[in-house]
Amino acid sequence: MCMLLRRPLLLLFVQVAVLAAGAPAQEARSRPNILLILSDDQGTVDLGACGTQDLQTPHLDRLAERGVRFTQFYAAAPVCSPSRAAFLSGRIPQRAGLSGNVDPNNPDAGLPPSTVTIAEHFRAHGYATAQIGKWHLGHSRERQPTGQGFDFGFGHLGGCIDNYSHFFYWNGPNRHDLVRNGVEEYHAGEFFPELCVDEAAAWIRARDEQPWLMYFAINLPHYPYQGHARWLDVYEGLPRARREYAAFLSTMDETLGRLFAVLREQGIDDETIIVFQSDHGHSTEQRAFYGGGDAGPHRGAKFSLLEGGIRVPAIVAGPGVPEGELRGQMATACDWFPTLCTLAGIPQPTHALDGRDLQAVLADAAAPTPHEHFFWKNGGQWALRLGKWKLIWNAQDTTDGRAWKREPGMRLYDLSLDPGETTDLAAEHPKRVDRLRKLAQEWDPTIRYELEEKKE
Repeated sequence: MCMLLRRPLLLLFVQVAVLAAGAPAQEARSRPNILLILSDDQGTVDLGACGTQDLQTPHLDRLAERGVRFTQFYAAAPVCSPSRAAFLSGRIPQRAGLSGNVDPNNPDAGLPPSTVTIAEHFRAHGYATAQIGKWHLGHSRERQPTGQGFDFGFGHLGGCIDNYSHFFYWNGPNRHDLVRNGVEEYHAGEFFPELCVDEAAAWIRARDEQPWLMYFAINLPHYPYQGHARWLDVYEGLPRARREYAAFLSTMDETLGRLFAVLREQGIDDETIIVFQSDHGHSTEQRAFYGGGDAGPHRGAKFSLLEGGIRVPAIVAGPGVPEGELRGQMATACDWFPTLCTLAGIPQPTHALDGRDLQAVLADAAAPTPHEHFFWKNGGQWALRLGKWKLIWNAQDTTDGRAWKREPGMRLYDLSLDPGETTDLAAEHPKRVDRLRKLAQEWDPTIRYELEEKKE
């Protein structure tokens, strides 16, 4: 009798074990895909959805119609590497371990291997992961994409390349910079953004039912401006800087349109959460013809902690996100990590993040910002925002590319009345200045030395 019972019991045990083992896989398959898109050197209002009239971005405008667009969204830094470190880690650059641009000649520079990225966290919860496009977070093997949580990586490791030769575009050494999973390869003459879409499409089509997270860091509209000729024709009447920039931005939008078409072709556009933002404000460097981007009413651009350097266009669309809505709450690039964990139904990381979950903000336009205050530090400047108030130290105004200037000392602005940061109210509100200064020191105690130096 006992022998007769053993086999059914064994079969039952096996079935339960199989079902238990299959539960996480089934749960993972029901989760949304994640497509993180980071543009490069894009101006605060340079989207048709933002009201810009002199350039065309129909694909991103449709993305905004499908989701939520933020009007007070901030990058975590005004330059590339630290902004990307924060975007991927959910921590301000100083806590992520990368506070300035990566030195291409230093193999040990970059995002520390100990920093946990969103790719590592999502991969630990059943996601396939890929990085495509610009990296700029380190060159050593452990600091490349496949050392930072990505199953697959394709693109350039440095800050910028010529889009056809794929050589590093800066002061020498102008080396070739195109790699796949850490191995150099050559595609001379092929337009880099289109290569990126081809790689993204092939990777997406090769997925089975496993959910995926892709970090698509398009390198446009960062110089060198190499927009398609047809867009240069469209913008023929614009001043040269704006024309070159607008053509490159519309080329970027067109490229992203191809990527969005792949999602539709695969029947997964309604199963994919898409995040879009710029890494910081537009460039006013000489290579960018001293600035073709538009920060709207804001002063500053790339390299500046004035609003034009850190306030960026941002959109999120997909499952769990309202359609065609605006949000005016302050939000930051650090917020994507915890927000996407919630939207994807996976646990929050156990380590501390500086980002905050935006789910309540997405659900309700009247919800308060989850940030009581936020802090930035870069290039000898620091700033802290608390509500409508912004305190900034030693600001660098990069609005005019031919005449960058420092604004030494501490200045206080009411952003609700003065989005252009033109009227310093520090002398009128000394107690408020002191409060914001102390909050800034809680974020980064080292700034006290800068303050003491000024007192002397």
